[in-house]
Amino acid sequence: MAKKVFVTGCYDLLHSGHVAFFKEAAEFGDLYVGLGSDRTIRELKGRDTVNSDQERLYMVKSIRYVKDAWINSGSGIMDFETDLRKNVPDVFVVNEDGHSPAKEVLCNELGIEYQILK
Repeated sequence: MAKKVFVTGCYDLLHSGHVAFFKEAAEFGDLYVGLGSDRTIRELKGRDTVNSDQERLYMVKSIRYVKDAWINSGSGIMDFETDLRKNVPDVFVVNEDGHSPAKEVLCNELGIEYQILK
């Protein structure tokens, strides 16, 4: 059985770099993507999204490397935490820009492998 792999982000202006990140993350197993809600993005970035959360969800789900995706249920920088605790993936993948000590601590607490991609 393939490992469950989780990534999270806003993906407001979806581009080839995001797709390449999904492709690389999917090499660890079945990829699940948590997206920041419109509200969360407004709180964090101080602006409205270009594409609504439902539009972003549709686009991300359409990418062949993605097994499933959803809008994160929380808010703030750790908006994915409730969903992570509920779904407990085997691997949480971030890029260097997305790495934070808080994410790493949470993964250690839950026994989730934490991978930082270049």
